[in-house]
Amino acid sequence: MSLPAGREVVVEVPATSANLGPGFDCFGLSLDWYERVTVRTELSGYHLEVTGEGADQVPRDESHLIIRSALLGLADLGAAVSGLGLTCHNTIPHGRGLGSSSAAIVAGLVAARGLAGLEPDREWTLRHATAIEGHPDNVAAAIYGGFVLAYEGRDGVAVVNAPVADELALASFTPSVAVATKAARALLPERVPHVDAAANAARAALLVEAIGGRPELLWEATRDWLHQEYRRPAMPKSLELLTQLRSNGLAAVISGAGPTVLILGTKTELDAAETAGWVPGADGFRVRRGRVGSGARVADVIG
Repeated sequence: MSLPAGREVVVEVPATSANLGPGFDCFGLSLDWYERVTVRTELSGYHLEVTGEGADQVPRDESHLIIRSALLGLADLGAAVSGLGLTCHNTIPHGRGLGSSSAAIVAGLVAARGLAGLEPDREWTLRHATAIEGHPDNVAAAIYGGFVLAYEGRDGVAVVNAPVADELALASFTPSVAVATKAARALLPERVPHVDAAANAARAALLVEAIGGRPELLWEATRDWLHQEYRRPAMPKSLELLTQLRSNGLAAVISGAGPTVLILGTKTELDAAETAGWVPGADGFRVRRGRVGSGARVADVIG
């Protein structure tokens, strides 16, 4: 089917944090921090209005990740367009471990279904988003919201939404310098000691319990042996901040591939830490307080 020009979809999609310490490549968390994206059908060509974070570094044609994802989604749905337009103001920093690429992919796919006149479909979106992104943790959190566990099931990638305690609060510390996910992942060893893998598995299981309603366990539950320390050469300031925060009893982790540092705790704990000035190493990081967020949604459809 060929879609007429003038149809418009507004999508809201959250920033996300992956890994959360021990949950390497399987845990994801949606943040209450949303991008608002408008995708519309055009008579011809590609017309992009992009402002905000990283706006001077992204393409203005069909290779833009939102447009590319929308086109892939439309093709799968059998929907043809003569052109697409995009309007967005980026607030999620690029290359900081906060899921900016996942947000773009999910926004494009969700918009594609909206343009085609179809209701959102999480499983469809997850399947295509994972194929584009290459791993499911961030995209799963952006699609489903909350705290997710993504894994390879019998029929492909699957997601479980795990409980989140009402009192769980978050604080992110984002530096001004980006780190490419590919570069951060290249520092990881092909093999790790069996004892480290066993310890990590235990803490990952404990983290599910801690996030679900036992926040007093968060510090112990966020201990990691598989990836964070290996990435120190790519983000020494972030790892130093992580060490300082954890030394002060705060459940700090590297967000995704970094270099953002994320703290999980109760609002009371984070209020006290903020009042005390966090730690000296927090200077130079942009701090944002928040909560766990919801998944991507269609905010409006016009035409």
